[in-house]
Parts: sequence; structure tokens; C-alpha cells
Amino acid sequence: MNEDTRSLHPERPPAEDPLPAVRGDPAPLGLAGFAFTTLLLSIVNTNLLREPGAVVPVLGLAAFYGGLAQFVAGLFEFRRGNTFGATALVSYAAFWLSYWWIVQRLAFAGDVHNALGLFLLGWCIFTVYMAVAALRVSLAVLMVLVLLALTYLFLAIGAFQTGAQPHAMTQVGGWFGIATGLVAWYASAAGVINETHGRTVLPVGLRRPGPAPARVPGVPPEA
Repeated sequence: MNEDTRSLHPERPPAEDPLPAVRGDPAPLGLAGFAFTTLLLSIVNTNLLREPGAVVPVLGLAAFYGGLAQFVAGLFEFRRGNTFGATALVSYAAFWLSYWWIVQRLAFAGDVHNALGLFLLGWCIFTVYMAVAALRVSLAVLMVLVLLALTYLFLAIGAFQTGAQPHAMTQVGGWFGIATGLVAWYASAAGVINETHGRTVLPVGLRRPGPAPARVPGVPPEA
């Protein structure tokens, strides 16, 4: 009578994961949103586009493509267990969303050039250590982050300066930003095209010394 009645109930198999496995690769979407937004803003920063309202399309991209779409892509990278891809995409999505919020308030904020310089310098530091991590990802992603770090650095130097905009350093940062956007677009295209064709059409220079990481953003596992 003292027998443990819990033994009368056979163990139930663990419940299946209610969330279906993510089949698609979200990295090319995130890279595309980052690339296009970076490219358009950088063209403005170089002073090639001098229209007074040129920042309006940039803000639209920053909110919805570089911001929201890239943020969602980063969340799916978390779901796939890709720490690098999730950290990069969610962080740069947050940068674009914060840029969208900040720019609309600059006209009412007064002099904030030192604060903007620190803001950009912080993103430069973040990008540098992400570039170190990218040494184990791919050459294409590494190039994106190295160019982006230089972009942030020159933009920060330009922001710290006073006087009429754009400063020469801001324009230099714009040119590095154009290069960053183009390389990021290539990495995005490689992810889409290689996965669609089931083989490496556009090489990205995989870097897998030692144990390979679980997932490489923008590249199909079989590549």
C-alpha cells in the first residue's frame, strides 16, 4: 500500500517543439537592408547628392529596411543559434532605428557635435570587435566590418569638428560607407544566389580554421 503511485504512470515522451524549424537563411535579408541604407546615406555624406531633402529617403530606409527588416532577420538568427549573425544584425538594426530617431530631433537639440562624435565612436569600437569575430566567418563579412569600422571612425572625427557641414572627414567616411554598402550588397547577393543554385556561384571566402562554426551568415551550409 505504500508503493509509490508515481510508478503507475509511464513516462510521457517530451513534447515536440511547437516552433517549426526555420528553413530560410535570414542573413541575406539583413545584409541587404544594411547595404542599401548605408549606401544611400553615404552618398549624402560624400556631398555627391546635395538636395536639401535627401535625408528623407534615408530615414525611410533606416526605419523600415535597415531597421525593422534587419531586426527581424537578426531575431531569426537567434532562433538558428547563430550568435554572431544575431548580434550583428540586431545591433546594426538598432543603429539605424536610433539614427532615424536622432536625426529628426537634431534641429531642436542645439549643438550636439561632441555627443554625435561619441555615438559614432562607440559604434566604431563595437564594429572592431565584431570584425575580430568575423575572422572565423568569411572574407566578405570581414571586409564589410573592416570598411564599416573605418566609416564610423572618419564620421566620428568629422562629427567632433565644428563649422559648416560636411567636413572633409565626413566626406571620407562617406566614401568608405559607399564601399561598405557595395561589399555588403555582394555578401547579400552571394547568400541568396548560392543558396538558390545549391552551389557557390559568388564566392565569399569562407574561413573555417579548426572546428567550424555552426552557421555562417549569408552562406548555405553546403557551400
